[in-house]
Amino acid sequence: MSGYTIDPGFINFIGYLFTAVVLLAAFMFIYSVTTPYNEFREVRDGNVAASVAFSGAILGFIFPLMAAIFYTHNLFEMAKWAAITGIVQMVLFQVLHKINGCGNCIRERKVAPAILLATMSIAVGMLNAICISY
Repeated sequence: MSGYTIDPGFINFIGYLFTAVVLLAAFMFIYSVTTPYNEFREVRDGNVAASVAFSGAILGFIFPLMAAIFYTHNLFEMAKWAAITGIVQMVLFQVLHKINGCGNCIRERKVAPAILLATMSIAVGMLNAICISY
C-alpha cells in the first residue's frame, strides 16, 4: 500500500455526512422534546398522524441542510443553518399548534392536521433552503 493516498473528496464526504447525521439526530431529539407529545413513542405505537407530521418536520429540516452543504461548502456554516432551520421548524409547530391545535390532533391520531403540518414544514423548509443560496 505504499504510495496510496486517501482522496480528499472522500474525507470531505465523510465529514459532511457524519456532521449532517449528527445534526439530524439532534434536531429530531430536540423537536421531539419541544412538542407536547413524544414523536418517537407515538410513531412506535402506530400513530400515523405523528409519523406524517414528524416526517414533514424532518424533510423541512433536511432541505435547508442540503442547501447549506451545496452553497456554503463549510461545516460551520452548515451547522449554523441547521440551528436556524431547526428553530424555524419548532416555531412553525408552535404557531400551527396555537392556530389549530396540531399537537392535540396528532395525539388524537387525526391525520388531516398532520398532513397540513407536514406540508407547511416542508414548504417552509424549501423556502429556507432557497434563501440560503443568496
